[in-house]
Amino acid sequence: MRVAITSQGRDRDSLLDRRFGRAAFFIVADTETGELSVHDNAQNLNAAQGAGIQAGSTVAGLDVEALITGNVGPKAYAVLKAAGIRIYLAPDGTVAQSLQRFKDGLLEESLSANVEGHWV
Repeated sequence: MRVAITSQGRDRDSLLDRRFGRAAFFIVADTETGELSVHDNAQNLNAAQGAGIQAGSTVAGLDVEALITGNVGPKAYAVLKAAGIRIYLAPDGTVAQSLQRFKDGLLEESLSANVEGHWV
């Protein structure tokens, strides 16, 4: 399974970025092979509006089945769900810790947005 994780940095030891739309990076992990790829989200870091929608489109284009993040707003949630991507909320920690929690079944799937739009 391919999983996207919002990250503050470029590797598995980086902290989870709790913001979805304005996350610094998306790290895509293959849970079967352990392979990682890093995708920059710079175009959305300072966007006046639409960061969640654009980030949702970006993640949908990464051919992932799931997303691990700290928070997701209603518009981003709608884009991700329309793309068939399952969303899991992680409280904190590193990319590696969040991915391990996911593999261990410790993260619950989000059934709705957990923050309002324009959350910072």
